[in-house]
Amino acid sequence: MPVPTSTKLGDYQLAMSDILDGNAFLPVLFLLATVVSGKPVLPAAHDTDIYLTALGIILTVVYMAGLVFCPRRQYARMGVDSIAAIVIYLIGIAGLATIAT
Repeated sequence: MPVPTSTKLGDYQLAMSDILDGNAFLPVLFLLATVVSGKPVLPAAHDTDIYLTALGIILTVVYMAGLVFCPRRQYARMGVDSIAAIVIYLIGIAGLATIAT
């Protein structure tokens, strides 16, 4: 079930698990590729791969902080953690466009 559908149904745990699983998947792929190939893959990774991995880690930390601290104050019906995640994501996409060129 996609994240927007689960949030419309009020199943926020499913939405959060989908976000956290997606962000945690790329670093695991680097580990799997290293095990399969028998040599480290990070030195051969492109700048965009490393950048997206770092962006995923940062976003995961923001969402985890939101789960732990559970902010009650809301702006535009969003918690501070969600606003921070949106801002980081937008900055991250702009940075990706810069790195990719």
